[in-house]
Amino acid sequence: MSDRQSIEDAQNDSNLNQEQKRKLLLSQKARDFAFNELKLKKTDNYGTFINLNRPYVSWVVHAAHKWELKNYEWSYPFIGKMPYKGFFSEKEAEIEAQEMQRQGFDTLVRGVSAYSTLGYFTDSVLSTMLRYKDHDLVNTIIHEIVHTTLYIKNNADFNEQLAVFIGNKGTELFYKQLEGDQSATLKTIQNENHDDFLFSKFISDKVIKLREWYTQQNTQNDQDREDQFRQIKTNFTTELAPKLKTQNYKKFSEQKLNNAYLGLHTTYMQNLDDFETVFQKLDKNLVHFIEVMKTLEKSKDPRQDLKNL
Repeated sequence: MSDRQSIEDAQNDSNLNQEQKRKLLLSQKARDFAFNELKLKKTDNYGTFINLNRPYVSWVVHAAHKWELKNYEWSYPFIGKMPYKGFFSEKEAEIEAQEMQRQGFDTLVRGVSAYSTLGYFTDSVLSTMLRYKDHDLVNTIIHEIVHTTLYIKNNADFNEQLAVFIGNKGTELFYKQLEGDQSATLKTIQNENHDDFLFSKFISDKVIKLREWYTQQNTQNDQDREDQFRQIKTNFTTELAPKLKTQNYKKFSEQKLNNAYLGLHTTYMQNLDDFETVFQKLDKNLVHFIEVMKTLEKSKDPRQDLKNL
């Protein structure tokens, strides 16, 4: 944060190339759109820039129980429980993952390019975010601003799924306004959102079945578990892949699956169709949808209250 600078100063920074400067200006258009068009909470977030000079802002550790499809959750002051733990050093993240493995958990370590401090601090656009494609940068800005607009303590999955949904829909609206209904970028976004929706339904179904399988096991056989993971990847290749319009999920069938990796997908992608159902009932009015979602802020069970809606 000590290296934070204004967007104006960043435009004159000789350490940034013209492409980075162009994307910085795009981030400000996305920020203005989120505040003024989507009516998300106005803050000073993403109005400044930090050049990190490294590939990721942090490295995140995910862990899950090995014989139960359940994310391990770390407890934090103020924000409650979260299914991940972040480090500013990849080495420290790997050490944490190794310790969790010694305790018998499945783990996953991944680098992340952006995060939200939920309004506790002023977040900046980071140089790591400028590696995104244009529409992914727009999506990320909207996604992170959702977190400062609505955050339900101890409900990380719901919070992330909501931000994914609004980020996807908001990015569509942004490019409709910026480039028009015939925009090639808009078509790409719509195809990616189509694939997200199908993948969400696929992974939600597989998660339910795998959870049932775990409850039915009297013995813990690693090979049997690997067979389950292999079957999920086979189902992906035969059932889902032919229906996808983009290459966004092409690596899924190549990924070594474990409960932590599947848990990551449940956190971000499970049951997006619940949000879609409410969105459709509200005549696809995203601003109205966001207002309705805000009514869930004090909910003890936001997922069930969403279904009730």
